[in-house]
Amino acid sequence: MTILIDEARWWHRGEKWCHLVSDVSYDELHDFADLVGIPRRGFHGDHYDIPESYRAQMISTGATPVESRELLRRLRSAGLRLSPAQRRAHKAEPTPTTHD
Repeated sequence: MTILIDEARWWHRGEKWCHLVSDVSYDELHDFADLVGIPRRGFHGDHYDIPESYRAQMISTGATPVESRELLRRLRSAGLRLSPAQRRAHKAEPTPTTHD
């Protein structure tokens, strides 16, 4: 399992947020998210947004901390990085209510 988490750098709703990705597959990422109880609504096409207050839990569960540049490099190398237009299109899709 290669789940990566970057540093919390982006402010939203009064808290810093970071990104959680897999450099192997989206299935691996969703499996990890299910394991730690991250709701599917946190998925944004190629990553999950994670509040800084949950970052330590993600790391203790197996996510590898990396710098943002490394996270993006590995996501692109794996062919899993979506373009901004693809991420916007994904965001417009309805969020599933169950985790099949």
